Amino acid sequence: MRIFDPHIHMSSRTTDDYERMRASGVTALVEPSFWLGQPRTSAASFVDHFDALLGWEPYRAAQYGIAHHCALALNPKEANDPRCTPILKELPRYLEKDSVVAVGEIGYDSITPAEDEALAAQLELAARHGLPALVHTPHRDKLAGLERTLAVLAESELPPERVVLDHLNETTVDRAADSGCWLAFSVYPDTKMDEARTVAVLRRLGLDRMLVNSAADWGKSDPLKTRKVGDAMLAAGFGEDDVDRVLWRNPVEFYGLSGRLDLGERERPELFEGNSIARGAPAGR
Repeated sequence: MRIFDPHIHMSSRTTDDYERMRASGVTALVEPSFWLGQPRTSAASFVDHFDALLGWEPYRAAQYGIAHHCALALNPKEANDPRCTPILKELPRYLEKDSVVAVGEIGYDSITPAEDEALAAQLELAARHGLPALVHTPHRDKLAGLERTLAVLAESELPPERVVLDHLNETTVDRAADSGCWLAFSVYPDTKMDEARTVAVLRRLGLDRMLVNSAADWGKSDPLKTRKVGDAMLAAGFGEDDVDRVLWRNPVEFYGLSGRLDLGERERPELFEGNSIARGAPAGR
């Protein structure tokens, strides 16, 4: 089973997770920019985070033959903090980087005017840079948040076929399906979707434009949930080609819209005296 996790926050995971993911069939992923678990104190924190997603995480992933790409953005949660919003001025230079395959996560958290402005501005950046957009639908007031999202999308220059609406569930999926956007489901141990519910949606609505991700992060989550959905699909009567479509071909098609997806074999970095973390000399020495 070949697996492309289209949304996972590896900055919050250990290197052991990369090893387990590769053993379960994950050979490609997209990591969207994310909050730190506590409030950032300046936009400079985003610069370090973006640089890590462009350098450090691809290095860790390559040790296990995993192709790491990223999506960059001011995320919805931090769009409400005026200390963070100056990063929007820096974002365009990062969106030119080769391994950036989308603008994301963008969208809504608390559905505020500040989130309205950040979403509209970053949809414009996605259109300008020829990138698709990964849109976070809110965890609270989900249907109202989706409707607001679709209204802002309708006012933007980015067509729906270049947008994926993430964190969908049974409350929002039918309305999202009518929009023409791609549809994504985050599968968690206790919250969001689980394997059985995800399989039920796939059975009812079909496999077109469907993505499944683990969205694994700081909290209780599981970076192997994509594989578990694949196994659940097979157990429910879906064929191997169906699983391959959802877990590989669909995310490849969506992020391939960027023109930057590189799924070639990764050269595995040399170890440092048997250690998986290189020890470089301090700057200036």
